[in-house]
Amino acid sequence: MLSPSQRTAILELHKKNLGTRRIARALKVSRDAVKKVIRSESSIPPPIIRPEKAEEYRQEILDLYASCQGNLVRVHEELQELGADISYPALTAFCRRHGIGYTPPLPAGQYHFEPAEECQHDTSPHEIKIAGRMRKIQTASTVLCYSRMLFFQCYPTFQRFDCKLFLTEALKYYGGSCKHTMIDNTHVVVLRGTGPDMIPVPEMESFADRYSFKFRAHKIGDANRSGRVERPFRFIEKNFLSGREFADWEDLNRRAREWCEKVNSKYKKHIRAVPKELFAVERPQLNPLPLWIPEVYRLQHRIVDVEGYVAVHTNRYSVPWTWIGKQVEVRETRDWIELQYGIRQLVRHGRIIEPIGKRITIPEHRPAWGQGIRRTDPRPEERTLGELVPEISGYVSALRTHGRKYITVALRQLLRMAREYPRDAFLSATAEASHYGLYDLDRVESMILRRIATEYFRIETINK
Repeated sequence: MLSPSQRTAILELHKKNLGTRRIARALKVSRDAVKKVIRSESSIPPPIIRPEKAEEYRQEILDLYASCQGNLVRVHEELQELGADISYPALTAFCRRHGIGYTPPLPAGQYHFEPAEECQHDTSPHEIKIAGRMRKIQTASTVLCYSRMLFFQCYPTFQRFDCKLFLTEALKYYGGSCKHTMIDNTHVVVLRGTGPDMIPVPEMESFADRYSFKFRAHKIGDANRSGRVERPFRFIEKNFLSGREFADWEDLNRRAREWCEKVNSKYKKHIRAVPKELFAVERPQLNPLPLWIPEVYRLQHRIVDVEGYVAVHTNRYSVPWTWIGKQVEVRETRDWIELQYGIRQLVRHGRIIEPIGKRITIPEHRPAWGQGIRRTDPRPEERTLGELVPEISGYVSALRTHGRKYITVALRQLLRMAREYPRDAFLSATAEASHYGLYDLDRVESMILRRIATEYFRIETINK
């Protein structure tokens, strides 16, 4: 098809009385094309008017689009079964032209921000290699909308505690806060409502008041409103995370901070400036940080298990063995796990950021050999034996020291024999076992059975 400029050139040359052949050779087009343009006497190409193959199946396409839940592949298969000779590209083009299941994109707008007016915060999932193993991470990022200063950190999960940890680090990095922090309707911050009607969780609202800013949320589907923070995620994934391995989470976040320093010092073509130079203008207008920044913590309560450990996110931290069965207060901070019993008794462990089921033990928390808690009260089985057969109390005491089985198992077996077998046979066998220092209860039970066989069961011989 000839362009409007070519058609205009043909008409101009024709007015100069040049022949069709000379015009075709000069413009390198066919003579038939030149003749058609001359006959049309118009520089505008004529519209192509031809019937569409899919037009006669328009109603069937609309019905199938609804029944196939918008899957055009299934619509095409059903049309072929109806005998329609339509290719799949022709079907999709027809649907686009007539707006069937297709909405043309709206033009993107621009947002202008004054210094210290807004900071945007969001998270994005990624996969990286930490300590030789691929891990799923949550990348949390903030961007100052005026200067485009970027700061991000990585976490295995991103809960409310992690959000407060990250925002505290970000505010320290910037040295202040903007008037508003824009979020993407995340449940970590939002209590109810969306967009302008969003109401934050009281805990997060109190956190924001401490640093003199307010949380805001954009309308659902309005991705352009948070474009300042959305754009760097691909840059982080394709630049910082690409091809890098990290020793641990501390190494990852330390190198992330160094990378932010490097990126914020480079010239950006899309803003025609260096973020740090713009930040020099924005920094004096930020809300100052409070004189004292409290440490972010998460408070929980746990019962010390029978092994002398406290479980926090599947990881187990040791406490003094004298705390077994006691309730302790667990204070989880960015770097530490603090376990407190009472007012003055405190144990501190380095926090493991991942829930990996690891056990952390301080040797001083374990009792020295032979100094563990000794049970002084008699067990229920021992009390019952004392009531049924008080004559064997000496044997029971010796069984505690010399028995091979776990004492509770041995007492239960001895109690079972006292209940099931005749009293005389039982006392006779235990007296003999005590005399010879025999504490193998399986052999004692065999002795009882031999006595029962000879004394209580008489088998008469039948003469044939």
